[in-house]
Amino acid sequence: MSVCRDGIGMTSRRTRERMVARLRQQGIRSLEVLEAMQAVPRHLFVEEALASRAYEDTALPIGFGQTISQPYTVARMSELAAAGRRPRKVLEVGTGSGYQTAVLAHLADMVYTVERIEALQKRARFLLYDLKIYNVKYEYSDGGWGWDKHAPYDAIVVTAAAREIPDALLRQLAQGGVMVIPIEQAGGQVLTRVVHTPSGFELEEIEAVKFVPLLSGLG
Repeated sequence: MSVCRDGIGMTSRRTRERMVARLRQQGIRSLEVLEAMQAVPRHLFVEEALASRAYEDTALPIGFGQTISQPYTVARMSELAAAGRRPRKVLEVGTGSGYQTAVLAHLADMVYTVERIEALQKRARFLLYDLKIYNVKYEYSDGGWGWDKHAPYDAIVVTAAAREIPDALLRQLAQGGVMVIPIEQAGGQVLTRVVHTPSGFELEEIEAVKFVPLLSGLG
C-alpha cells in the first residue's frame, strides 16, 4: 500500500513549511537542504501516535531504544556533509527510522546506509520504497565497520555518538571527503566535522548534540 506524503492538521504541508521557516531562522542556509526537508514527510517516519509532534524541533522515539533526530540536527548534519556540493556517494551509519536517509537521498546521487537493528532497517526500506526513493542501498551490519565494498565515500554521516572515530570509517572516506559524527566527550557530545585532506584528517568541533551511543555488533 502506498503512503500519503501530505497529512492534515499538525502533519500538513503547511506545518512542514513552518518547520522549514524555523530551520532558516536557526541558521540552515543551504537551499538544497531546505528543499529536502520540505520534500520529506517526517510524520511518516514516527509512530502514528506521535505524528502530531513530527514537525516539532525535538527527537522522538522510534522503538528499540532508538530515536529520530530533531529536524534541526538532521538539516545541520546534511548541510555539513554536502558541503555545498552534490556528493556522488554518501555512507550513512545508522539507518534508524530512515528519515535522515531520505533527506540525504535528495542531496546525493547514491546513499549507502548501514544499520545493526534489522527490524528498523526493514521498516525504513519499505517506507522509502513507497515514497519512491530508490537511490539508496541497505546493509544489515555493524555500523562501525562501514561498508567497504562501495568505498570511498564523498561524505559519511554517523547518526550515533562514538567514543572515538572508527578507523574503518576514516579509511573509507575519500580524499576531500567530509565525515559528520557525534563524538563523546567529558560532559556531553560534540558534533564533529572530519575532512580528509592530503596531509591527513582535520577535525572541527561544531556544536553540542545528543545522540544514542554507537554500539557494536548486531541488534
